[in-house]
Amino acid sequence: MKLTKKIVGALAAITLLFAGASTNSFAGSHSKFPSKTIEMTVLFGGTAKSVGQLVAKGLEKNLGGTVVPVSRPGGGGAVGYKYIQSRPASGYDIVWNSNSVSTSHHRGRTSFNYKAFTPIAAMSIEVPVLAVKSGTFNSVKELADYAKKNPGKLKVGISGKGAFTHLTSAIIFDALGAKVTYIPYGKGKAPAELLAGRIDAAVQWPGQFRSFHKAGQLKMLAVTSQERIASDSSIPTMKELGYKKVDVTMWRGLAAKKGTPKAQIKALEKAAEAYANSAEFKAASKKIGFTINYLNSKQFGKQIAKDDKKIKKLMKDLGLAKKAK
Repeated sequence: MKLTKKIVGALAAITLLFAGASTNSFAGSHSKFPSKTIEMTVLFGGTAKSVGQLVAKGLEKNLGGTVVPVSRPGGGGAVGYKYIQSRPASGYDIVWNSNSVSTSHHRGRTSFNYKAFTPIAAMSIEVPVLAVKSGTFNSVKELADYAKKNPGKLKVGISGKGAFTHLTSAIIFDALGAKVTYIPYGKGKAPAELLAGRIDAAVQWPGQFRSFHKAGQLKMLAVTSQERIASDSSIPTMKELGYKKVDVTMWRGLAAKKGTPKAQIKALEKAAEAYANSAEFKAASKKIGFTINYLNSKQFGKQIAKDDKKIKKLMKDLGLAKKAK
């Protein structure tokens, strides 16, 4: 009888030991996210970098973990996208992405397309603006008239062949019915190139031109969105000027490698939404010059797919579409 009690007691102790080990193991495999630093790849400089850094801080506040933005520029976004694809699909490597996920692919710089990523949330929209040197053209009409009378003579600066500024410029001047010559320039050099007279017009983000516009050195002629932007409300839209088909914006948001656990995507999505609705992000949008446009993972995915079709067609029409080697 005593022996039986001893055996039963021993078995009970062993059962509790294994139960405890199992519970600890389960807890370890389902630890709170994030349990370590999240790295956010930033593809570009300028306003993209500025807003990306803000979003990283916003995610930190709402996730309760560390989010570090890391610049990985190059190849029109291809360098950063390739890096994310080389990392585990864990939620600890995310990317501050944009329409460049499509332009880099259709340009032949990545073998994978947007489907290689899981969208987390869209956060903002930036609207391109057409600018010239003050004293050269006072309106889009003047610019269009000159370009049509002098085919190929107007020099339009672009940040790179096949870049978003190139595609936007092509849409604008196609709408104007004008043939122009595109001149690539270095990153962030649009104002300097315009002021030096090496180019006649350029399309960039308002933030690059705003101070020069206020100083009377450059003139912002029109924005490419359907509505005027709050940060530069005096600048008309191409639509207002009679070019209704010109509707171009750059979205920016967050994505992770396809296969990232749904729980991690949901946690990041929730944190992104909280920051998108914060007073801090709203104040930054007015100061930097972007429009807040939060979309959840599902909505964002639909937006990316829709834009990819447009970009693919446009790049094909421009003879810029290539397949990755």
